[in-house]
Amino acid sequence: MHSNKNGTNVTPGQAFTDEWGFGQVLPLKKNFSQLLQLGAVRYDQWQVTANTGALKNAPFYSVNGAGVQANYILPPKNINIFFKYYWEFNAYSTSLGRTVVFGGSWTLRDPKPKPQP
Repeated sequence: MHSNKNGTNVTPGQAFTDEWGFGQVLPLKKNFSQLLQLGAVRYDQWQVTANTGALKNAPFYSVNGAGVQANYILPPKNINIFFKYYWEFNAYSTSLGRTVVFGGSWTLRDPKPKPQP
């Protein structure tokens, strides 16, 4: 959601983004306690509402990106660390570039699962 730029009456139009991919999970240990997921990813973004203020006559923008993703997953610790690299292409009314994304997640399990006998 875009909002009014501070001190102006300019609000960029809202955008819609979809992101998708496909990949393969590879166990790094035979007991599946460490996993590596590798894959190809893509995103597409389109401006869907008009700009307001001084930008109201600017054309709508769109951009597409394709790239690779790697996830390192530790199921016993509920941890996932990821890295993505996108090459942008087919941009209209915006600049082309590259996008690097990295992050992680930790899942809190409450209540904790009971150990199997």
